[in-house]
Amino acid sequence: MEIRKATPGDLIPVMTVYDRAREFMKQTGNANQWINGYPSQELILQTIDEGNCYICLHEQVIVGAFYLSREPDPTYAHIYEGSWLDDTPYGVVHRLASTGTCKGVADFCLQWCFEQCGNIRVDTHEDNKVMQHILTKHGYTRCGIIYVANGTLRIAFQKIKTPSVR
Repeated sequence: MEIRKATPGDLIPVMTVYDRAREFMKQTGNANQWINGYPSQELILQTIDEGNCYICLHEQVIVGAFYLSREPDPTYAHIYEGSWLDDTPYGVVHRLASTGTCKGVADFCLQWCFEQCGNIRVDTHEDNKVMQHILTKHGYTRCGIIYVANGTLRIAFQKIKTPSVR
């Protein structure tokens, strides 16, 4: 597998990734996270233009998509029922999804993101047990609760590189 930045020409296959992910979420008890057409084509095009939309390819076929930014996320400014692991600059992962046609896409993408930025914050819907399991499996710590722009609750996670002992 490989990761690269998405281009405007990738829009249709990226939207297919998100369509399939929405169906998978519904089938696994998470019908409330990505609703009302979220993420929209306009949002994905905006993140492509900003250089924060990435795709995961397997044998030159798009099998996953995600957002990675090193800019602070305004919804992470306030955390409830807990605290972030630290206050140093961090990367943010959003909208991690796969087509379901290739095993290990989420694992590969999360590992790649962590290699790019050794301090990652991510959030997910309380009904998204699959993502919560994946994050925990990859060593992410549940830090508390945040509220996204539409006012709904998300469980916040963070993973930081531990300093090497000399």
